[in-house]
Amino acid sequence: MPRNAVDLIHRFNAGRDPDRLALKYRAMANDPFAFLRGSCHLFYQDYAASGVNLPSPAAWICGDLHLENFGAYLSDPADGRRPCFDLNDFGEALLAPANWELSRFLVSLYVAADTLPLKPDAVRHLGGVFLNAYGETLQSGKAGRVEVDSSKGMLRDLLQGLRKRSHADYLDERTQKKNGRRLLRLDGKKALPVDAEDRARIERLIAEYAESQPEPKFFKLLDVARRIAGTGSLGIERYVLLVRGNGEGDGEAKGESDRDADNPSLLDLRHEPGSALAPYVDLPQPAWSNEATRVVELQRRMQAHTPAFLSALNRDTHSYVLRELLPHQDRLDLQAWNGKLGRLEKVIRTMGNVLAWAQLRTAGQQGAAETTELIDYGACLQCRVAELFDHAECYADQVEQDWRAFSAVVSTKLHHD
Repeated sequence: MPRNAVDLIHRFNAGRDPDRLALKYRAMANDPFAFLRGSCHLFYQDYAASGVNLPSPAAWICGDLHLENFGAYLSDPADGRRPCFDLNDFGEALLAPANWELSRFLVSLYVAADTLPLKPDAVRHLGGVFLNAYGETLQSGKAGRVEVDSSKGMLRDLLQGLRKRSHADYLDERTQKKNGRRLLRLDGKKALPVDAEDRARIERLIAEYAESQPEPKFFKLLDVARRIAGTGSLGIERYVLLVRGNGEGDGEAKGESDRDADNPSLLDLRHEPGSALAPYVDLPQPAWSNEATRVVELQRRMQAHTPAFLSALNRDTHSYVLRELLPHQDRLDLQAWNGKLGRLEKVIRTMGNVLAWAQLRTAGQQGAAETTELIDYGACLQCRVAELFDHAECYADQVEQDWRAFSAVVSTKLHHD
């Protein structure tokens, strides 16, 4: 019996926050690319069952590689707050065959073709650019990083913009002042209200975490809201936190209370339920103390520089990843290629570099292939290109079919509601 994509998606998302799950389903119904981003579990279930057998070394993968899972951010203050461009979502990260990451990226390129828009020959060309950059970088055996001064085109514009970002403007966008207090904006687009029970629970969690930090007052919680972000993770327990931050100088010396500090920081707190890939990977995995530790540890290994405050928090049966909240404007707008294929080529080539660097950084760690094996894989990758493209083209058609079936169900439900 053929699998029913709609039923599988509903089953996978059972138990998620209904408000944000409804937003996820609406987003997925918008276009095939959003559908692909929201159904990572379906992709890997199908991939494991497809019989695709492309020999490749074991590597630490982010697990949900697609065009929008690369991002820009400022590194931790210990790294000088340097502008970075890297893989940026590790919720699904596991040890898996390296080609799993390549296949999902190529599928995302084909599925996004109508959105960008790109003609079929341009998609094939860009896929080749990505694979060539990835293979050549593996063959170098050296892990690098994206530098602002050496980047070009859209990517350079994005990274230079990070340096000019105004924290005050960002605060004004995400918060508002009421009766002299700065509170989060509950706009229904980026944040939703949180109930008293959840607020108290998060307050206790952050207070416990703050006690272990060199500057506990920095993490004094001023406000909390349910966060709306991403596609695949929508509906998972996730919060935006407004914390005291650095304040303005020494607030207490001025007779101000913690909650009156006027230079607070915004943090992201996300529950990590486990990787959607786990049921389909045959490779033995390390015994992590909890899922958040898995995510944080692999992010630290795979990225050249990590974002500020990246930490794993654990309470009762739930574990959470804490990090600095990344502004939406720090995402790369691929639509800005403006019909000039060379602009997209530079970005896609860099994505291939970034993926290879991440795998080289983690080579030989806890079951991953050694660097020499990755070098050999990069050298013989061209022998597998045709098979990778064949799968990507075929599965992109499957995504289109599944999206049509799913969007029809969502549209019918919205009509009845």
